[in-house]
Order: sequence, then structure tokens, then C-alpha cells
Amino acid sequence: MSDMFLLNFTPQETRVALMQHGVVQELHIERTMNRGLVSNIYLGRIVRVLPGMQSAFVEIGLERTAFLHVADIWEERQSNGQTPRPIEKILYEGQSLMVQVIKDPIGTKGARLSTQISIAGRLLVYLPQDTHIGISQRIGDEAARDQLKKRIQALTEDAPGGYIVRTVAEESCDDELRADIAYLSRLWAELRQKVTKASTPSLLHEDLNLGQRVLRDLITRDTKRVLIDSRENFQKLSAFATEYVPQVLPLVEHYSGERPLFDLLSVEDEIEKALARRVDLKSGGYLIIDQTEAMTTIDVNTGGFVGVRNFDDTIFKTNLEAAQTIARQLRLRNLGGIIIADFIDMDNEVHRNAVLEELNRALAMDRTRITVNGFTALGLIEMTRKRTRESIAHVLCEPCPTCQGRGEIKTAQTMCYEILRELLRESRQFTAREYRLVASPSVIELFQEEESSALAMLSDFIDRTISLHAEPSYTQEQFDIVLM
Repeated sequence: MSDMFLLNFTPQETRVALMQHGVVQELHIERTMNRGLVSNIYLGRIVRVLPGMQSAFVEIGLERTAFLHVADIWEERQSNGQTPRPIEKILYEGQSLMVQVIKDPIGTKGARLSTQISIAGRLLVYLPQDTHIGISQRIGDEAARDQLKKRIQALTEDAPGGYIVRTVAEESCDDELRADIAYLSRLWAELRQKVTKASTPSLLHEDLNLGQRVLRDLITRDTKRVLIDSRENFQKLSAFATEYVPQVLPLVEHYSGERPLFDLLSVEDEIEKALARRVDLKSGGYLIIDQTEAMTTIDVNTGGFVGVRNFDDTIFKTNLEAAQTIARQLRLRNLGGIIIADFIDMDNEVHRNAVLEELNRALAMDRTRITVNGFTALGLIEMTRKRTRESIAHVLCEPCPTCQGRGEIKTAQTMCYEILRELLRESRQFTAREYRLVASPSVIELFQEEESSALAMLSDFIDRTISLHAEPSYTQEQFDIVLM
């Protein structure tokens, strides 16, 4: 499978698309004014300890205070079988604490923190408070895992701390590993030095920008090209690659074509599709994806697909295609948290197992940790996908000011009846010569036609004139009653 990364730069925003066989599989967006915080390290101050929630709020210099749960306090997790202490026995208000962001602020929730520090390098992740050496789960060969572990143990014999060996380290030589260990040790020493001089709250260490993270973290042996549409950023990333990831340098190219890079390979169209509620399948079926604060639901429908053999076969083929598309949409939209997939009901147990197997196979390509449960009694598949950053929809969009995020607005007729009730309320509270209704043209038009008799009856009942004024700038749910 050949991969190609497209990097689109503007002064305000960086966008990255991963292409596989000409199809967009992943989208990453980072804005200069609102960079992600995951992996940033801060010197924070405890502002509140909540014994009832076994949590604390930590001031780290952001708009909202960050959140630290007792389970994310590293020292307590290493209590060697002893009963963990309650958080009020560990932390106190005003205490300074070195913390790392493990989840970006999402919605109304502040960033989530941990006191376990990890610093990522090209080949290794350094755990200065630990002694454990772990191997990436993507390195499946047991012999290769054992060999890597022995090599790291030999290279770090005199170096304190633990390490996680990344997938890209599988083919690295000892000199490359040694250089990465020295780099990470130097970063940790500089960080500890900063702590002694820093005031709270303050940023001690900021993770790389999106372009640099692509070169460090996302390039694999399947990657064939990295196209960058900005000469300035091409030079910066080439210099970064030369120093830290030299094996990636031959893949990095500057795109100088006249057509915008994302237009050339239809990435802009895919971004629009990633914001749509409906996703069409090639067979004629479709998915409906609804993202809420609590969970994401995905409904599979046959649509116009009628098949060629029988109804069971039609359902089976639709569900198989839906399983592949669902896995891709989760990556493309960066959906996380609880996800419920409602496949079309299948009575055939063999078909159900085949769909579940296809879904697991397609999800195995995801870099993010996913847990999948089998079919429930209601025929649903439940899964969780680790959420560390906002979804594409939450980055690019905001709740509709007209419907306030409901996805629906009240009909003009509903608004007419609501306005009639409000006019009656106003007439009982205030005395006026005339009541002037200012509303959207659609509501005023209804009052002038189908609902004119209802308005006339109310006018007679309150014994006051009700005049109408259409305001084109008003949404259908907006109205004002002016006392004249």
C-alpha cells in the first residue's frame, strides 16, 4: 500500500491529507492561533481539589482550567499494590505541579492532564519517571520485539528512565537509537532546569507543529512522497528532516504547480463530504452519521441498492461496504469517544460474523486505539475510539445560530401560534394603543394568508390593533413585539 502525504500551508492554517491509492484516508488541520496542546508540558498550580470526584482543577495558563484525575497521578499508580490514597491526601490548593496534556480541550471540557511525563523522539518515547521498556504493538513479530528490547536495555544501561520503542525503530541501527536517546535525555535535562526558574503557570515544553509531527510520527515504510505546497515551509521541513529524520528527506518534495495542491487531488471535495451528514456508498446504499456530545451514531441504509440475487444478499453486500466506509470515515472525520453503528439487520450468523470481521480488518489500519464489541442483542456494534483532539467538524464548524445546533427549526406555523400566545401575554401585562409584530417574511406571510383569521380573532379579543412588519434579516424563529 503506497502512501502519499499532501501538506497545504497558509500563514493561518496547516492542512495535511494522507492519500492511499488516490483516496483521502486521513485529514489533519492545525491553526496557528489554536494549536493542539496534546504532549505539551506545563508547570501548573492546583486551584481546586474535588474529593467527591477524586479530581483536581489545575491552572496552566489556558482559557479554562485543566482537569487532573487521581488515576492520572503517576506516583499513585506506582504504589506497589498498596491502597491508593485519596486525592485530597496527595494534592492541595496552591501546589505547583509538572503536568502534561493527554487530551485537548473538547467542547466545554478543559484539557485533561497527567503527571506522567513522556517525551517523543523519532524512534523512542522517553519516560523519565519510569524504568519500563515497552515495544510498539504494531511490531507483531515476537522475536523482533525481544531483540529490540535487549538492544534498548544495552544502550540505556547507564541512562535513567524508561522507553517505549516506536514502530519506525524496527529497522534502525544502534547509532540512530543512541542519537535519539541522547536527544531525549538532553530535552529532559533542559526541562528540569526550566522548572527551577519558572513561575506558575507556565509552558515548559511545546510539542512540534503539525508539519514536523508528520515527518516524525506519520511517515512509514509505505510512504512514497511528501508534497509541500509552500517553498518556505519546504525549506524549513527539509532542514528539520536533515537533522532529526534524515531517512525521510528523499521523500520530501516541493509542489510548484499552478493548481492548488488540494484541488489537484480532490481533497477539498473530501473535506466537504467529511462535514456532511450523509455518506453515499458505491452500491447505492448510504450512511447517516450524527455526532453528539455523548456519542456518535452511524446508521446503515440500503437506499437504492436492490441487488441481483435476493434480499439477504443485498443486505450483506451493503453491510460489507458500509464496514469499510465506516472505518475510513472515523479516520477522516477524527471521530472519537463512544460510537454506535446500526448495520442493517442480518438473520444469517455467517453474514454477521463476516461483517464484524471486515470492520475489524478495516479498523486495523487506524493509528488511533479502537475497541470493538460484537453485535448486541439489538443488532448494534459498539466501539470506542480514543479521542485526544477535536473532530474535523468541531474544528471547522460551529453550532448553527438559527437552530442552535438542533439541526431543525420551528415551522412558520409553529411560530405563528407561539406569537399569538405571546401577544396575549403581553396584552395582559402592558397597556398599549397598538402592538406591532416584527418577524421573518415567512411568518408574516402566513399571518396575512392562512392565519389571518386567527390574528383577527386575537385582535378583537384584546381590543387592540395588531400591525405586521416583515424583517428580512430575521430568522424564522426570531420575532419582536413592539408596544406602540
